[in-house]
Amino acid sequence: MSDILDSAIQSVQQSKAAWCRFITGNDTGATGSHQAGFYIPKCASSLLFDEPGKKGENKEKTVQIKWQDDFTTESCMKYYGQGTRNEYRITRFGRGFPFFQDDNVGDLLIIAKYTEEDYLGYVLSADEDIDGFFAYFNLAPDETNQLIDVAGVIKPDEKIVQLFRDFVSRFDKFPDTRQMALGARECYNKAYKISENVFKTNPDDVLLNWVDTEFRLFKCMEEKFYTDMITHSFNSIDTFIQTANEVLNRRKSRAGKSLEHHLSDIFVHNALVFEEQAVTEDNKKPDFLFPNGKCYRNIQFPAEELVVLGAKTTCKDRWRQVLTEADRVDVKFLFTLQQGISKNQLKEMHDSRLTLVVPRKYISSFPRDYQDEIKDLLGFVLMVKEKQEHLPKHYFL
Repeated sequence: MSDILDSAIQSVQQSKAAWCRFITGNDTGATGSHQAGFYIPKCASSLLFDEPGKKGENKEKTVQIKWQDDFTTESCMKYYGQGTRNEYRITRFGRGFPFFQDDNVGDLLIIAKYTEEDYLGYVLSADEDIDGFFAYFNLAPDETNQLIDVAGVIKPDEKIVQLFRDFVSRFDKFPDTRQMALGARECYNKAYKISENVFKTNPDDVLLNWVDTEFRLFKCMEEKFYTDMITHSFNSIDTFIQTANEVLNRRKSRAGKSLEHHLSDIFVHNALVFEEQAVTEDNKKPDFLFPNGKCYRNIQFPAEELVVLGAKTTCKDRWRQVLTEADRVDVKFLFTLQQGISKNQLKEMHDSRLTLVVPRKYISSFPRDYQDEIKDLLGFVLMVKEKQEHLPKHYFL
């Protein structure tokens, strides 16, 4: 755990309220629509003010925000309620504020409130730090831009909570990542009566809902296996640290694999032919290879019909790993839940012939110049399906 991550976690734990979201192109001006400061959603208004703003009135207060445990800005918490506006913002960061750069797009912004005038701010750039923060607070990437629930309370939703309880009751030890992912899909699909057609017409939203559901289900599972343990005293510091590491490592392991499991199920529902972790050159194993390793190793199989897809929840540091995993394939794809990446990195990806695939609603968080180059999940599925429909069937036998 890096020092800045450790500090951010401790600050959130000790705060009166805390909030996080990914920095977007709107924040830095990369989308061509530079906003005044950071927009705060109404659900997180208590981060700024004790009482919500009143329509028809503006209000503001001056605060001190200490960033990265290093420097302080005298910033302004604002509510705009006059005219047609009804929004909250944090503004006034001073000339030379370092986190409005293009390279900060996709970084995780964290604001923690200590008093009405004193705040701490953190920006996490490294994938490991972002994943570590999500793992610690058991947050799904789609659960940003709202107050952080430090206590880990499960959202009230009786349609699905009983299904969670039923699933958790089946286990006398922690299920593996594949079982957890399958359980989350079954709970969500049953609770909301998801039809087979939805997997084909709207896989982007379905996948995000599965990911979010699994995070909630995982919290229930943790409560079952760890509540008794943590409510009793530990025999030693070593035992406490060992238990804490076990919890965090399980969270990281589950988050890393669950995305692959959910993508795999989307591909199955769409009748795509694929193989997970197929072996290519130098024992490399891309996350997904379409159609499969047998076709890849068949020199007569046309290389332009092969598709490689990596899957990474965040990818600011890791996207280059995908480039080396299949020499026969010129253009590679990477599915990510990352919300926004800088123009510099997107240019590097473009030059390296890597195409990003992201949930449809995330595309607008990327710089406008590159949005047309990014595929959503439905577009990727349709592209692979078109390739496979015209291939001779003997390749798949």
